[in-house]
Amino acid sequence: MNLRILSFSLFIFVLLSSCNKDVLYRKCVTIPDNIWDMNKPLVFDVPVTDTVNKYNIFVTMRNADSYDFSNLYLFIDIKSPMRIDERDTMECILADANGKWLGDGLGDIWDNKILFKRNVKFRKPGMYEFMLTQAMRVDSLPMIMDAGISIERSTVNPTPKQN
Repeated sequence: MNLRILSFSLFIFVLLSSCNKDVLYRKCVTIPDNIWDMNKPLVFDVPVTDTVNKYNIFVTMRNADSYDFSNLYLFIDIKSPMRIDERDTMECILADANGKWLGDGLGDIWDNKILFKRNVKFRKPGMYEFMLTQAMRVDSLPMIMDAGISIERSTVNPTPKQN
């Protein structure tokens, strides 16, 4: 009996810990107290070695059902190893026009994976810094639980969970 449990546990561990070669980077940060302060950006340091393949960059977002808005504006700052800075503004649509939440839901929690940039080719290897800042014109934005980025090898048509 114990051998069976040990074997099953080992199988699950190997299955969950196996690498996905198509994912360059994936990290999600928990927002303290589910209140995102506009003066506290989330910073992601992404080590890049592959300058051959193209990648899609996604923003991941988790919000509570009681989030007051149907969208979320972000400032996204990127610093490359060449010290080239770029800033984009992104609107993350979290609910449709009827107020129905998009993405994957479990109870009153909703997860979204939203395409930010498609077919990005990193020019130089090194450390890239991605910084997400909420830009909703509200100093403290409640009911955003987690935010992050996922950088995945490009396919012909990326299929995010929503949008």
